[in-house]
Amino acid sequence: MSRQATNEEVAAEPLPATEEGSAEPQPPPLTLDDVQKDPAISAFITGADRVMEGLGFTEHGFRHANLTARIAFNVMSRLGFEPRSAELASIAAYLHDVGNMVARENHGQVGALLVYDVLKGRLPTTELAQLMSAVGNHEEEGGESISAISAAVILADKSDVHRSRVRKSGQIEFDIHDRVNYAAEQSFLRVDSAARTITLELTIDTEISDVMEYFEIFLHRMIMCRRAAEKLDCRFKLTINGATLL
Repeated sequence: MSRQATNEEVAAEPLPATEEGSAEPQPPPLTLDDVQKDPAISAFITGADRVMEGLGFTEHGFRHANLTARIAFNVMSRLGFEPRSAELASIAAYLHDVGNMVARENHGQVGALLVYDVLKGRLPTTELAQLMSAVGNHEEEGGESISAISAAVILADKSDVHRSRVRKSGQIEFDIHDRVNYAAEQSFLRVDSAARTITLELTIDTEISDVMEYFEIFLHRMIMCRRAAEKLDCRFKLTINGATLL
């Protein structure tokens, strides 16, 4: 009677041999640099930012993609995760907003499908699944920190509050989102691996927007950051103008 092979047996099977009898060479691991150079992905990010601009939202283009990729990598690295996990977090962060190319609503889930389509066959399926779940779970509406990689993406995304993201030049045109972002003169996500804390440090010009307006529009984001930090076995803290608020 036949039986299904165990995982151990499958893993022990030899790799297919080439004509010379050596093991089939494996492609090098996909890197953030590979993703950044991909023309299709670049077109997705450009298209996503164009849609967001048409809807009146803040910048969601290459600046945001590159910054969140760097922050996600730093979060994972400073907390002692293996280099490959940090690399995957940076890739997921770079790709997290591509779904905006289609529409703002459900852009996380749409983005996950776009990531599958453009990256399938270029990395192991297990890694592709991690990227998709991180992209699909980064938004407040139904998103959760389902892994360390997704938690790093959430923290990187939600910590990007800065006036450079505001497209409008005249303050008279600002809505509350523009006003809060424009008021943010500095933002920095500090990771203390020894104390196991992740602190978002903001400097806000209170002549433009007061602190309560920040909480009015970003409270759900801060709750999401707290849960993401907990997923990484850390405590989340928020400091605005030197005062610790959370």
